[in-house]
Parts: sequence; structure tokens; C-alpha cells
Amino acid sequence: MLIDDQTWHQSPDFLLEAEALLAKSVECLNHLNLIKNDQDAIDCMLSTLLKLAEKTDALALRSTAEFSRQVHALLDHSHPHPDMNEQILDTLGECFSLMAWQLELVDPVTGQLNLDGNEQATLIETLAVQMDPLPAPLSCQHNSFKVFSIAKRNA
Repeated sequence: MLIDDQTWHQSPDFLLEAEALLAKSVECLNHLNLIKNDQDAIDCMLSTLLKLAEKTDALALRSTAEFSRQVHALLDHSHPHPDMNEQILDTLGECFSLMAWQLELVDPVTGQLNLDGNEQATLIETLAVQMDPLPAPLSCQHNSFKVFSIAKRNA
């Protein structure tokens, strides 16, 4: 997606800020690998994912913003928070790795990011199943994710 050059150049530190937010999410994930289900680490991850979504959305990096929001929504709409088992933590790690690649691949001059949303959709679907293993289809359209409520799925 190509953004307005003027908008992109007004935020030269964007990539550094986004990378710092992503690094903070990874720190929270590492903490959860050491101390399972630590509520402070989960809350930190949720807050950081939301900030990352806002930053990427402000610069029209829509796919990264949607991906961050979808991961946030899956974690946040699971009340009480799910058991952050090894599978969930591994999938979150894969999500963060993909986000890191997305940030790395943003053209620093134009802000353009060309990518295929299939890997995002697969990771979101995997995470959704791991968080709530009841069989239910996740509606993912190409480059467009729908936030769904696990509570509604269980109703």
C-alpha cells in the first residue's frame, strides 16, 4: 500500500518507534515464556500491540495495523485470559517475527509495503484455534480481517 509521501516524511522516526514497540512485545513474550500467565506481561503485550496498531494505521500500513489489532483482539477478548501454553506463545512469536519482517520491508523513502496477507491469515487462524480449540471457521478475506468474539462462537 502506497502512502502520501508528505505523510511519510513527516514521521521519519516511525520505523524506530514501531520497532521499539515490537521489541517491547517480544520482551513481554519472553517474560511469559519464563513466568506463565503473568497478568502484567499479558497487559503489557496488549497495550503495546494496540499502540503498534495505532502507529502503523496512522501511516497507512493497513495490513500491519490490522494484524496487530487482530492479535490484540484475540488476546483481549479471551476473558479470563487463556492459559498461555507453549503453542500459543510459539504462535505469538511467529506473529511478532512476521510483524518485524513487515517493518523491515517498508520502503524507507515511500512507505510502501507490498505483501500477501495469507501468512497473516494463517497465523491468526492458528492462534484463534489455540486460544479456543472448539471448531469454528474464522472468516478471513484477502488482506481484511474480521474481529470476532470467542464468546459469540461459544454461544
